[in-house]
Amino acid sequence: MDHHDYRRRLHPLAGSECALPDEEIRRRHDAVAAAMEAAGLEALLLASPADIYYLTGYSTFEVSVHTVLVFAPGQMMLQVPSIETGPAVACTRVEDVNGYRWENIAEVLDPLADALTRAGRRIGVDPWQAALRPGVLDGLKARLPQHDFLDAAGLLAHVRIVKSPLELSFLEHSARITGLGIAAAADAARAGVTDSAVAAAGAQALYGAGSEFMSMQPIVTTGRRSSIIHVNHHRHRIGDGDPVFIELGAAWQRYTAPMMRTVVAGTPTPRMVEVFDTIRRMHDALLGAIRPGASFDAAARAAETALAPLVDDVFFSGVFGYAVGAQFPPSWVEGSGYVARGQERVFAPGMVFHLPLCLRIPGAWGIGCSDTIRVTEDGAVPLTDNPWTLDERQ
Repeated sequence: MDHHDYRRRLHPLAGSECALPDEEIRRRHDAVAAAMEAAGLEALLLASPADIYYLTGYSTFEVSVHTVLVFAPGQMMLQVPSIETGPAVACTRVEDVNGYRWENIAEVLDPLADALTRAGRRIGVDPWQAALRPGVLDGLKARLPQHDFLDAAGLLAHVRIVKSPLELSFLEHSARITGLGIAAAADAARAGVTDSAVAAAGAQALYGAGSEFMSMQPIVTTGRRSSIIHVNHHRHRIGDGDPVFIELGAAWQRYTAPMMRTVVAGTPTPRMVEVFDTIRRMHDALLGAIRPGASFDAAARAAETALAPLVDDVFFSGVFGYAVGAQFPPSWVEGSGYVARGQERVFAPGMVFHLPLCLRIPGAWGIGCSDTIRVTEDGAVPLTDNPWTLDERQ
């Protein structure tokens, strides 16, 4: 059978894998429709896997292929390749699923043009979103010369950054499992053990406790390699006295609450303790500054004050927090908000941020410790349960 017949035969399973109840989907649709009306848009053309999931529940581990959602109030068309027919049917309640042959992307343009013609002439797109292929957008503009393709970057992010009670419950599940994985990885970190074995211990605990495929795989580095941002485990043996940096994030219904922790294969040096204590002061400053109505910039400046004594000695990314939520590989970063200098948005209850506090002395080592926090009416509350200790591992 071809993918069209496959879709029809899967109909009894329609929506059976959808993580989102109808009322949650309606809430999201209403919020996005209101944002569209305020922006003067009639439809959105969405290609980000996380954005499509947010509005439909569509979930798959194959996120490299062309998939788009045409969203308008009262109308949706989900376009997927033939190999994604199953998730499109089982994970969503979208009635208009348009399939194309996986090997023939040229088939996508005419059905998309038809759907956009029905939706309206003012189409919002995110020009900064890598998943929307330039060839697709150029082809649509050629077919629809009377349509306006307008910059809608940030529209959906503005809605997504405030989490519903259901989303917060998903993040709480993730936080619990993340903690189990971090603890297992930390327990495995000893001199002579490889960084890969530490990552394996963490991954086994995450998957054993129910994590789905993760948006980022376990991150473990040790010794001098931990001073290099964004390298990962690579079969390196832990040496005596090495710090072991660990960062994990379990996925629960695609939602991730990450956490960082560092342990030492031996006794921490006074310099390590000094760096760790600075990270703790940065964390405390952020928890004190993150409250409804305060700006992201103000929180960043408070953390910068705590960092000041070491600012010339260590590398720090400059981002003290980033929003997290439902994501797919290659990243658990939602991209809807950053706690950093110059970011003037204000905190609101229901926002959730990972506070990735890692300080690196180039060529020596790096130490990181973090929590994922939730913004409440009274301020910031950790979702993860980091022990906030620089433990020895003998």
